[in-house]
Amino acid sequence: MNALIPLSAITLAALTALGAQAQTYPANGKTITIVVPFTAGGPTDRVARDLAEALRKPLGGATIVVDNTAGAGSSIGAAKVARANPDGYTLLLNHIGMATIPSLYRKLPFNVENDFEYLGIINDVPMTLVGKPTLPANNYKELVAWIAANKGKINLANAGVGSASHLCGLMFQSELKTDMTPVPYKGAAPAIADLMGNQVDLLCDQTTNTTGQIESKKVKAYAVTTPKRLTTPSLKDLPTLKESGLGNFEVTIWHGLYAPRAHPLPSSRPSTTPSRWH
Repeated sequence: MNALIPLSAITLAALTALGAQAQTYPANGKTITIVVPFTAGGPTDRVARDLAEALRKPLGGATIVVDNTAGAGSSIGAAKVARANPDGYTLLLNHIGMATIPSLYRKLPFNVENDFEYLGIINDVPMTLVGKPTLPANNYKELVAWIAANKGKINLANAGVGSASHLCGLMFQSELKTDMTPVPYKGAAPAIADLMGNQVDLLCDQTTNTTGQIESKKVKAYAVTTPKRLTTPSLKDLPTLKESGLGNFEVTIWHGLYAPRAHPLPSSRPSTTPSRWH
């Protein structure tokens, strides 16, 4: 669920889409920049750094840097890449925000469908519903009772408008038919830091960001967002939200790699965003 696709495949897809030849890319030791539109330390940032490390060897020891340009639901970082020279040396790693930001922001300085070359899916990540360590509820059933008893008093952190945690939190509230006070951050890292510090009550975030905190008991874990329970030792006993009574609740977050698109393009080029996302 949280594994990178074969890197040889993503590398080949990237080089083919960019019109580069494997033997000449990167040219003359030129640095490749992967822009992450969220803060350092969050799940997307971790995926980007793992990807950069894994790509160095097949790209002949290339210098690959991760540039965190956070804000506005990932649109600031995306805009930076859209404006970049379409030479294959400035890339964007983003998640489902690429599919949602056109609906969340009236005016964007780029067109998601026309200004990016979609290179491929990097991974699929489940989400977990976690709470602050002092939350009195010790399991999902107790959590639902606590939420019902504290309506209007609960705050729900997220990594910013349009982020995966924001969308997951909205779905959770909709399924429970309750409202919580949203607390947006500039990324998942500061959101979970405040959760661990008991500054916010709940967070729905990617396992990339929560598993270590769950294992060390720095947060309380209540459920996962996958159709079936996970096999990770520290998560295997967590119920799914679906089995806990939330209908067809299912959220997995893909991360995709993009490059700025050169114009004009043949009409046969693929869509900018993956068609599969929950």
